[in-house]
Amino acid sequence: MEIITRFAPSPNGRLHLGHVFSAYIAAQFARARNGICLLRIEDIDIGRAREEHVDAISSDLSWIGLSYAAPVLRQSTRFAVYQTHLNRLRELGVLYPCWATRSEIRQHIEAAPGGLKAWPRDPDGALVYPGLYRDISLSKRQAMMWEGRDYAWRLDIKKAQAMAEADNGGPLFFTECYSEDLSLEQKKQIQVDAHKFGDVVIARKDVPTSYHLSVVIDDAFQKISHVTRGADLLAATHIQRILQALLEIPAPVYAHHPLIGHLDGRRFSKTAGDTGFRELEALGWSPDRIIEHLPRPVGLGDAVSRDTLSKQLSEALTDVMS
Repeated sequence: MEIITRFAPSPNGRLHLGHVFSAYIAAQFARARNGICLLRIEDIDIGRAREEHVDAISSDLSWIGLSYAAPVLRQSTRFAVYQTHLNRLRELGVLYPCWATRSEIRQHIEAAPGGLKAWPRDPDGALVYPGLYRDISLSKRQAMMWEGRDYAWRLDIKKAQAMAEADNGGPLFFTECYSEDLSLEQKKQIQVDAHKFGDVVIARKDVPTSYHLSVVIDDAFQKISHVTRGADLLAATHIQRILQALLEIPAPVYAHHPLIGHLDGRRFSKTAGDTGFRELEALGWSPDRIIEHLPRPVGLGDAVSRDTLSKQLSEALTDVMS
């Protein structure tokens, strides 16, 4: 089996230390097995993606000692491919259009018994969609489509999982194999249960895909054998495994590694305003020194916990950002 991994950042900000950790794990995993690691730019969020960040990603990865084969796949060039697969899901009857706005969803939940506090949340902490447009009549749905209002395509999760399991002849599973030594010896089968997510968005009217849809299509297209990524995406694998089954595309093996972060336990995040790791260059940190201080299995740093960088590196980055 040819080992192919990938590092797939989104160009909506500079790479931070969490990205470096993840990129090196993917590269080391492949290198140890005479495989290859690909770079993929996941730029389907056309409202946030910036060309200067694409250039910065290449520059940062090169500076840290990582190189990738050309051409680099960019998801923004593959909307027609995603549309084809989206149409297939529509033909299967597992998608429905949803016109609900965020405020409409919130008002519905607030009016329910117990309000926001009692409403279920998905594994990522978001409020589960209440299914406002899932069971409307065909005539009403056609009328709303005719009006031309913006809508999203949602996956009827109960129907989708039931169909996938029926086609599979039983429950679905995915293979998880992460261990700190990056071996393949600790494989385990995880049974798929996507119901806790509710009816997730699979595409929007103007963009025929979502992260869930594009990632499974591109992993199959690039023949990715092992997906190495952060543990924050482990739960999402349940949804993606259902899509793989429905679209009849192969499922890779997964290796979800621990996240790294600040000494206060907060993970590195673009959303939280964390600057790029190249800021450490201003303090005289070389690429080798940065890698050395990352937690194992990338570096030699002894992390305070599974989700924390070594004290010296974290404090140095804090000095830069302050």
